[in-house]
Amino acid sequence: MTGNRTVCFNADHPALAGHYPGHPVVPAALILCEVMETMRGSGVKDVEFLGMPTVKFFSPLRPGEPLTVELVPQGDTSMDFTCMVGIRMIATGRLEYRIKDVNES
Repeated sequence: MTGNRTVCFNADHPALAGHYPGHPVVPAALILCEVMETMRGSGVKDVEFLGMPTVKFFSPLRPGEPLTVELVPQGDTSMDFTCMVGIRMIATGRLEYRIKDVNES
């Protein structure tokens, strides 16, 4: 299972309000949420996210820039991710997860 998708945050996105007036930047937490959404959108059912033990940000993401999130499996319980705008690296890291048992609530 791999995932890849592109998202874009407009300047009027609620998460950007007050996030550096005059120099808007998409918050890191919003970028990491998109990493998790990319995994959910790749067809994984009943996933529980356990953490992101490694995350590194290289460049700020500005409103209106198309962010591409790519996931690469690293075994049964983790995925490496890369977030890019064109050839510019925004962030990399590892997402740890588990697939819930169908009998769990």
